[in-house]
Amino acid sequence: MTTVLADSLRPTRISTRAVAGAEITLADRDRTRPFLLLHGGAGPGSMTGFADLLAERTHSRVLLPTHPGFSGTPRPGTLGSTRDLAAAYVELLEQLDLSDVTVVGNSYGGWVAAEIGLARSPRVSGAVIIDGIGIEVDGHPMTSVAGLTSADLLRLSFHDSSKAPRPPAGSASGPSPDLAALAAYAGPTMSDPTLLARLGTLDLPVHVIWGESDGIVGPEYGRAYADALPESTFTLLPRAGHLPQLESPEELLGAIFDLGR
Repeated sequence: MTTVLADSLRPTRISTRAVAGAEITLADRDRTRPFLLLHGGAGPGSMTGFADLLAERTHSRVLLPTHPGFSGTPRPGTLGSTRDLAAAYVELLEQLDLSDVTVVGNSYGGWVAAEIGLARSPRVSGAVIIDGIGIEVDGHPMTSVAGLTSADLLRLSFHDSSKAPRPPAGSASGPSPDLAALAAYAGPTMSDPTLLARLGTLDLPVHVIWGESDGIVGPEYGRAYADALPESTFTLLPRAGHLPQLESPEELLGAIFDLGR
């Protein structure tokens, strides 16, 4: 099923594709050069604005899937781990017959991007990891978000919490179903103890970009991510937290393309 949204010159197509036993909802901004954007626990809405910005500024084809289980979508039992999800996206790229794809992932999406790279798909030419999670770094653990108030989560996630999007009036309170989906993929520790070592085998250019004020996974955690990768560059974004695509999208876009990626 495909739906074309408004903008007849450069339409965004919403489709549902059967991949790895799951139905993946995919927003496709087609501007030729392909980028696969992967959201984190904040859900696909945390990437929508940046997907639009990337598509319009670069005339690229920007794919923004919704991870099965997020935003009310079903998650089949065949997708029980981050590696399973990464394999589904590799299959999606095959179905779409894409090449020279740059995978861009924020937070949990950064972990998925790393696993896609490790799958060694010939359709992927590079990756950008933005405040990613998934590794275990001695002395620099990820902050547990379990039981945090919304105010505490905003304080840890943003350099300036006034830039955080406000939930719609009347939206449900209580635990987010997206966080339950995230836990199903990432496990209770939100990490894989084998990932840091496996990153050393990744023969793909990776740009690691980190918000200087990230209170979820700090800059030293980000530097450990970059140091583990044989072909990496590390960029620290000032005045940004865990979600720079929301807080400082222009600066993030500039950082990505400063390296010509």
